[in-house]
Amino acid sequence: MRLPPFAPLILVLALVACERSQGDSLPAAAGPKADPAATIRYANLRGADLGVGANLKGAVPFPSTNPWNTYVWNAPVDPNSDAIIASIGLNIRLHADFGAGLYEGKPIGIPYVVVSGQQKAVPIDIGVYAHESDAGPYPVPPDAPIEGGPNGTDDRHVIVVDRDNHRLYEMFRAFPVGDGTWKADGGAVFHLDANRVRPMAGEGWSSADAAGLPIFPGLVRYDEASAGLIAHALRFTVQRSRKAYVPPATHWASPNPSPNLPPMGMRVRLKSSFVIPEHFSTEGKAILQALKTYGMFMADNGANWFLSGAPDDRWDNAALRRELGSVKGADFEVVRMEGLVTP
Repeated sequence: MRLPPFAPLILVLALVACERSQGDSLPAAAGPKADPAATIRYANLRGADLGVGANLKGAVPFPSTNPWNTYVWNAPVDPNSDAIIASIGLNIRLHADFGAGLYEGKPIGIPYVVVSGQQKAVPIDIGVYAHESDAGPYPVPPDAPIEGGPNGTDDRHVIVVDRDNHRLYEMFRAFPVGDGTWKADGGAVFHLDANRVRPMAGEGWSSADAAGLPIFPGLVRYDEASAGLIAHALRFTVQRSRKAYVPPATHWASPNPSPNLPPMGMRVRLKSSFVIPEHFSTEGKAILQALKTYGMFMADNGANWFLSGAPDDRWDNAALRRELGSVKGADFEVVRMEGLVTP
């Protein structure tokens, strides 16, 4: 008998189907590289390692009831799913926008750094989007990694996770000033231990991301993928979006009102009919399983079907391209959208 494609998580799902609460611990899914002692800890990051690209040791941002951590493998399909998926590209392949080493001289992916509660908070000079930003100071190390590297010219995201205080600090177009302080076009502070993730934000605010969402929770990270289980939704981009958003997003970034385009915050999942090959790597299977179970949120305008992740020299770039590239747009469907916000 062939098991359903989400069979590796059946035990995990059963353990938490009745009740999951902040601080619950679950055994990681089995896999060739899985650590039997690994656990999932919702909204509690205090066991995480420190440093750039640090291992969270099974910690997952936000409570288990947060949208980022809820299952959608059996949720209803949106009535307009076919048209929206077609607008993104039925035959365009899923692309890992992360990996090992450099591409055109730049690190591949969005980096992050985990700091302790003792990290010094420094002033942040926020410019263009100050009216939709959380004021500093932020505990940003002077050598915090920047998306695209020190000479990057694009979004230049800087992500800092304060593991002891359960806070997430994200900046857009960030530059070190040279005296330990930073300047940025926008900044946001998220509470990783609560469902009201950004209590200071106003209606319609952006964040360091176009959708107003946090970036870090949606990144594919090597520590999770190599353990064989990613227990949260992921993040992706599209080229053309709608002038609308759906919670948990809070902001749109398009002048086009067409209902056949994806709004910010739209969630898609890999169809149940897509069979994950058994010969795929542990990392590839974990990523694709997460896309079945938790799906991914549309968070920014960019290339179509680009999946976001953190750089790590342990990624196998060839395997990522081959395995994720086996997925086409037609293999996804839109989870039914509730609470759509339009002009």
